[in-house]
Amino acid sequence: MTDTMTFSDLNLNTPLLNALNDLGYTQPTPIQEKVFSVMMSGQDVLGIAQTGTGKTFAYLLPMLRQWKYTKDVNPQILILVPTRELVVQVEREAKKLTAYMNAVTLGVYGGTNIKTQIEAVLDGVDILVATPGRLLDLALNGSLRLKSVKKLVLDEVDEMLGLGFRSQLTRILDLLPAKRQNLLFSATTTEEVELFMDEHFNAPVTIEAAPTGAPLENIAQSAYRVPNFNTKLHLLEILLNDPEMTKVLVFAGTKSLADQLHKAMDEKFPDQVGVVHSNKDQNYRFNTVRKFRDGEHRVLIATDLIARGLDIFEVTHVINFDTPDVPENYIHRIGRTGRAEKQGRSITLVADRETEYREAIEQLMEYQIPEAELPAELVISTQLTAEEMPQFRMKNIDVKLPKRENVGAAFHEKKEKNKKVNMKLTRAEQMKLKYKKPKTRGQKKKR
Repeated sequence: MTDTMTFSDLNLNTPLLNALNDLGYTQPTPIQEKVFSVMMSGQDVLGIAQTGTGKTFAYLLPMLRQWKYTKDVNPQILILVPTRELVVQVEREAKKLTAYMNAVTLGVYGGTNIKTQIEAVLDGVDILVATPGRLLDLALNGSLRLKSVKKLVLDEVDEMLGLGFRSQLTRILDLLPAKRQNLLFSATTTEEVELFMDEHFNAPVTIEAAPTGAPLENIAQSAYRVPNFNTKLHLLEILLNDPEMTKVLVFAGTKSLADQLHKAMDEKFPDQVGVVHSNKDQNYRFNTVRKFRDGEHRVLIATDLIARGLDIFEVTHVINFDTPDVPENYIHRIGRTGRAEKQGRSITLVADRETEYREAIEQLMEYQIPEAELPAELVISTQLTAEEMPQFRMKNIDVKLPKRENVGAAFHEKKEKNKKVNMKLTRAEQMKLKYKKPKTRGQKKKR
């Protein structure tokens, strides 16, 4: 991005410029600048950019620039995302940009009443943001027609394919008009993404800006080497006591770990800590995220999947309670801080058994994460969890049995009671045994 480039230099119309001005945005990010002209030319695009680089506006701005009002009630723009949280985020951003336009934006996702969504779709929509499953529900029950779609966006396509949405995406593509522009946005280029792209899209132009592996320069990274889980808990408590940690996102690798951390930290910091993961009720998740966004909660504990849909500005710190075993997830996590050109901090707690994960992350970034000294007041716990306990394995010793000589087959004489043979008796024979004489039922004697 050049120093002099502003949104006014792009071919944007007055309604979009007014919306951007209201939002306080003046300069496009590198991905926004690079994608704009290519999308305006009508070519398919594969945009590679990590979290926090403004890729949502990167595809919304050129699409909205080309959008034209019609009386058609069917959507012209379709945006597919992997999670409910991301639906809400993209819908919110689209509504901000269309503040001076007559475009109707709607977000639909599963886990909520489909009847209200059917009514909203039938009322008419221009920009539809959806999860793949709920979109298929609406399309297959006849409520939604996709014949007018001119622009298709697959946001976080790597995550959608990783979550097993491939078959649903293929069915959706079969329902769409053949003549359309396809826009894929991803944080990583995996083999699965490339195969999917080659199979369904027309030689998209690859545009790369701040790809995964290149951490944002305005994020100060550090790591603590911590021996075990309980020491990590003590350290997390000490870190959260820092007054500079005003909006902290804590990442946990699993849902059960997220719940454990929430229980422990909520006792230390009452009414300051929230937790979100896929097992939580939808309304609970939305309310918890809202409280964190509005400042009611100072700390939010989340899993990787849910965090993909979180777009919360002014996160001062990201704490990785566990070191992710997938290096790319580390980049996604820390990208939640240091957004909108602001400085951010990321802290990773590395147990001895997670050292190899840290090394893989550093290899991906080509950067060594600085190691910080443990606080003097930190108490090193000697209590280990069941998972951390040493695993003792007994060595299997093959014992050769002596050869048996001069022995025959395994045979012994049956006992008398076992020598009985089951014999099926006719009814006449049974009657004879019972009455000691033949039972004739009074047949007439032959003369």
